[in-house]
Amino acid sequence: MPRSLKRYCGSGDLHYITCSCYERKRWLGTDQQGDLFLRILEEVRNEHRFLVLGYVVMPEHFHLLMSEPQVGNPSTAMQSVKQRFAQRVVPRRRRRKKQKGLLQETAPMPVWQPRFYDFNVYTERKRVEKLRYMHRNPVKRELVQQPEQWTWSSFRHYKYGETGLVRVNDCDLMQMGVRRQAV
Repeated sequence: MPRSLKRYCGSGDLHYITCSCYERKRWLGTDQQGDLFLRILEEVRNEHRFLVLGYVVMPEHFHLLMSEPQVGNPSTAMQSVKQRFAQRVVPRRRRRKKQKGLLQETAPMPVWQPRFYDFNVYTERKRVEKLRYMHRNPVKRELVQQPEQWTWSSFRHYKYGETGLVRVNDCDLMQMGVRRQAV
């Protein structure tokens, strides 16, 4: 990992995450893959206990606005999402070694770029800016004419109050800690 990469967590900021598919391949480009990704994101959201404030899944990348996880950090949460998705969409290929007749697994093809972009969001103005950018992305790319037409986005939660595959602004999973009294 390059020394110049700096991630800032622990201050309670929101994190605007962008992850791209390897070589901009459309790993998220079908209904089934988009739904699978969102189910995995919801699993990881519950396990790492973080809030999702917004998301959009595009054919070759995704954007996510999230709180800091209570379990782990944004990097470990994104690692879980990316690994689980890759394991489910890329079957391991097996080949026989000619010499011994043994099965050997070959490395699966990469699904994701090795890292992700993380921008700390610490003002209301930036939070709104990032949500607008995410929700307008499918329209800008001419995939739909209106943001509410894109199924793999949190826009419908904000406009219609709909619950999708990923729960938005769900505080039920957060756990408050109580400090022990010093003796």
